[in-house]
Amino acid sequence: MKALLVLDLAGTFVFALAGATAGVRRRLDIFGVLVLSLVTATAGGVLRDLLIGDVPPAALRDWRYLAAAMLAGLVTFLWYPTIERLRTPVRMFDAAGLALFAVAGAEKSLDFGLHPLMAALLGMLTGIGGGMLRDILLAEVPAVLRSDLYAVAALLGAGVVVFGAALGWPSLPCALLGAVLCFALRMLAVRFDWHLPRAWAHGRRNP
Repeated sequence: MKALLVLDLAGTFVFALAGATAGVRRRLDIFGVLVLSLVTATAGGVLRDLLIGDVPPAALRDWRYLAAAMLAGLVTFLWYPTIERLRTPVRMFDAAGLALFAVAGAEKSLDFGLHPLMAALLGMLTGIGGGMLRDILLAEVPAVLRSDLYAVAALLGAGVVVFGAALGWPSLPCALLGAVLCFALRMLAVRFDWHLPRAWAHGRRNP
């Protein structure tokens, strides 16, 4: 459980960095940046905990989640130029948060006795939930609906955890491997514009 908590808090921090960075880019005030960092960092975990019956959700009963999100928001607000020097910081932090939350969500779902397939899907949902709410608050189409292998990367990371658990492998190495593979696939998809087939209209006529 300690390793799961570390993964959860690490995911909270980096997802909060992604949310805060997006908020600063939209020129929100400090309250807006902190709100965006908090909802980005905690929405996926709260949704996971509600669905598996772990209530109140961990993010609401453990002060460390709030502290991690607020710290990330303040760091981003005060030292944004330094963070911006990193290449594609929002996508990088978002990919890291996606990876950590996907494996943590799958791990916790397995601990609560969910079927492996459901645990993998809930791990994916944990990973994409915060980014979806961030995009909605910024009046954007959520990245999971348009972006390069976003949910697929989360499902890969969660799937590694579930597969390892089915084979009786140690949980921490499986979680780390799943997180690395999720992060790598997401960043490669961004770099090389990999994506799933997109819908296209044909035979459209003007009304």
